[in-house]
Amino acid sequence: MLIWFVVIYLLLSIAIGLYAATRVHNSKDFAVAGRSLPLPVVTATVFATWFGAEAVFGVSATFVKDGLRGVVADPFGASLCLVIAGIFYGTTLYRLNILTLGDFFRLRYNRTVEVLTTLCIVASYLGWVSAQIKALGLVFSVVTDGAIPPAAGMILGTLIVLTYTTFGGMLSVAVLDFVQISVVMGGMLYIAHLIAGISGGVVVVVGQAAAAGKLDFFPDTGAAEWLAFIAAWMTMMLGSIPQQDVFQRVTSARTARIAIYASILGGGLYFCFTFVPMFIAYAATLINPEQFNALIESDAQLVLPTLVLEHTPVFAQAIFFGAVLSAIMSCSSATLLAPSVAFSENIVRNFFPAIGDHAFLRIMRLTLVCFAAIVLVFALNSEASIFKMVENAYKVTLAGAFVPLFFGAYWQRATTQGALAAIVGGLVSWLLIELLVDAPLVPAQLIGLGVSMLGMIAGSLLPQRIGGSTPAHDLHARMHHRAAAQTHHATALHQHGRK
Repeated sequence: MLIWFVVIYLLLSIAIGLYAATRVHNSKDFAVAGRSLPLPVVTATVFATWFGAEAVFGVSATFVKDGLRGVVADPFGASLCLVIAGIFYGTTLYRLNILTLGDFFRLRYNRTVEVLTTLCIVASYLGWVSAQIKALGLVFSVVTDGAIPPAAGMILGTLIVLTYTTFGGMLSVAVLDFVQISVVMGGMLYIAHLIAGISGGVVVVVGQAAAAGKLDFFPDTGAAEWLAFIAAWMTMMLGSIPQQDVFQRVTSARTARIAIYASILGGGLYFCFTFVPMFIAYAATLINPEQFNALIESDAQLVLPTLVLEHTPVFAQAIFFGAVLSAIMSCSSATLLAPSVAFSENIVRNFFPAIGDHAFLRIMRLTLVCFAAIVLVFALNSEASIFKMVENAYKVTLAGAFVPLFFGAYWQRATTQGALAAIVGGLVSWLLIELLVDAPLVPAQLIGLGVSMLGMIAGSLLPQRIGGSTPAHDLHARMHHRAAAQTHHATALHQHGRK
């Protein structure tokens, strides 16, 4: 019964995604859903940005082992990222009417900065998407009691997500997010209710967690622990802002006001709801301490699915795994789409400047398939935990893309020379420390961020040897003229067609 429920659910998801794909007519529909989504749909898709494998398996497993201190990056940093990014994009970038963050870097600086930052962004998705694929393999293996090995489950999960994402793009992602969020929330709350009854109630579980020190948040030791704590928080909170999937979800809104409100609602909803799988996982240690403490030592990611399979009825198992699949598929589809769109728009298009929109749409879809294949190979050969794969993904964008983005938007004197110094300095310093120093006092990504800031300031204030930057206050005027020209061109083509 459980297997058939999962099969039927997957088929329905594919059908909904392919139905939404029938409304994709151009690259803008594919990349940002035609900028047509209402508040409830954008809120759902912003929530689904993070509520995937790491929220269900990674965060809950890390909390059971390390308490709240271990999950400072996610959900604390991740939820703040959604709020900050939504306000930033809604007030600053939404009206530019661009498809990718790389477009902003090109318009604000030059093509070199566009290419370098796009490569940083695309590279950061390798670990993130691989975590989702790894979780799909775990779910299929658990549901079938090992009949489908994790590796085969990863391949199957990749093919399923790739099917509807390749055809429907962001529109399919958004529609499925809206449908699946009800399954996710309803399913998780139902399981939490059942587990609370078995473990003695919410008050008992929370009390036991507090007594065990799991609710202690701030470090109580030395400077090294505080620096690691701050680094983990900032990596997710700031390193995740220059991310294409966050940008696409927010800017797919119908208006800038909807983009801002949806990001605040989605971020707040994510923060609150991530505590549900944490509660369920910790309750497991009270239901059967010997079994689940052994699991925590061997593979803490198995605590949640094992608890559900062994201590709930089949109907509840179907609800749980349906919710888990909803969360992971929603997250993995958008995170497969985002780097593919960015690479196509900001790298491939440079080689074919006169390409038509329909041909470019085919390139986006081909790039999506290629990136999915690379991610699958990485996931099959990675031994890192889901939480660590996600947490490490954003170090590259924190060191290489965050400073050019924020300084470019808010500092009028930021120049192309400063942006290049920020990118190169941030990435090189981060990589050198990451590779050469075993246990640095200051985490490598924080040093990379600091060097990136110094590079931007020094490079912008020193005599300029590299030109091509557009002051931030001129950027919106430039984009306004471009939008007006596009509208005039479209109107002319329409009138010509009528004649």
